Amino acid sequence: MASRRALVIGGSLGGLLAAHLLRSTGWDVVVFERNAEDLTGRGAGLSTHPQLIEVLQRVGIDFDESMGVKVDSLLCLDRHGRTFLEAKTTRTMSSWGRLYRSLRDPLPPGSYRLGMALARVEQDAGGVTAIFADGARATGDLLVGADGGRSTVREQFLPELEPAYAGYVAWRAMLDEQDVPPEIRAEIFERYTFCLPEGELFLAYPVPGRNNETQPGRRAYNIVWYRPTDPEKTLPDLCTDVTGKCHGTSIPPPLIRPDVTAAIKATARALVAPQVAEIFARTPQPFFQPIADLASPNIAFGRVALVGDAAFVARPHVGAGVTKAALDAASLADAVGGDVATGLLRYQREQKPFGSGLVALGRQEGAYLSAQLKPREERSTAELTRDVNDVLIAHNSRTESLRQVLEDSRRRA
Repeated sequence: MASRRALVIGGSLGGLLAAHLLRSTGWDVVVFERNAEDLTGRGAGLSTHPQLIEVLQRVGIDFDESMGVKVDSLLCLDRHGRTFLEAKTTRTMSSWGRLYRSLRDPLPPGSYRLGMALARVEQDAGGVTAIFADGARATGDLLVGADGGRSTVREQFLPELEPAYAGYVAWRAMLDEQDVPPEIRAEIFERYTFCLPEGELFLAYPVPGRNNETQPGRRAYNIVWYRPTDPEKTLPDLCTDVTGKCHGTSIPPPLIRPDVTAAIKATARALVAPQVAEIFARTPQPFFQPIADLASPNIAFGRVALVGDAAFVARPHVGAGVTKAALDAASLADAVGGDVATGLLRYQREQKPFGSGLVALGRQEGAYLSAQLKPREERSTAELTRDVNDVLIAHNSRTESLRQVLEDSRRRA
């Protein structure tokens, strides 16, 4: 009997995880990626969790030492670079590129198609059809929307739903290990480092290098800097290029104006420890990501399922975006062994509470940052202050918090 066919829209990590997990249960899978060029090199550092490692192992990918950089201590540095807290931690920091290659390379030729931008989806009792911008069509038994936070698939079925801006942006920078000054490298490179400017959060950690290397000397140092940013004036200015064109709520990194780049590097030198400010300033092109979240009221529509950020967008403080996509894909693959429509209702029962729980957790952890745009008299006690102990507790409880959200969602399902 011919195997059933799944169409996966979106060729990033969520789509690749869905493809591998569906293939492991007997599905014929084709992945359609809108970009015309391979996605290698995109993205930066990411946290790993035991649940992600378990899913990778399920599809035959061993999470060995080449997959990430282990970090066993963390530092909190003051404005002058002095350590005011040092603690043990257990964390493996990987990178988007390293996971992408481990998932992309094993797919059979022809099962991953570039330059395929989805226009719309049609379905009936017999199947589902993806219609692309160039007029091409593909038909299958199941369509998986894994096309990210601005999902075209989700937009068709939930046209009124939009990610909600949280009131702050994450500035990101990554510098090759060999470009980090030796004295700074010796002091902080293999540690998870925090700085706490008032109303902000700055964190830095080692990740695999730009070509996914994890050998000492060939790694990279990754920075994420959360800064409250007014959506009415400041954010539009950041998103305006040298020609005066505003690109909405985000802008491609190469189009960020030189004066914006110079200003954020100067601000780093003024607000955070000189060790990490130097790394940030040496990065050729820091870029920023407006932080938003989104919770879908439904994630299954007949023969169509949403996974990963297409279904729920949680703020990155939880450090579980890829893990959530993996768990969504695993639940989906397990659910569609029989009738597709019935299986997708089961998938929705399982993963909708999980996604909602992660969005709520992200909002809780980011509340202090969001509150910075409110008058002080309107902030709660928790929104007024956030000290190093709060940050340390949140950091050390991430995996446990994820486990708790997952367990709670399974009970509700």
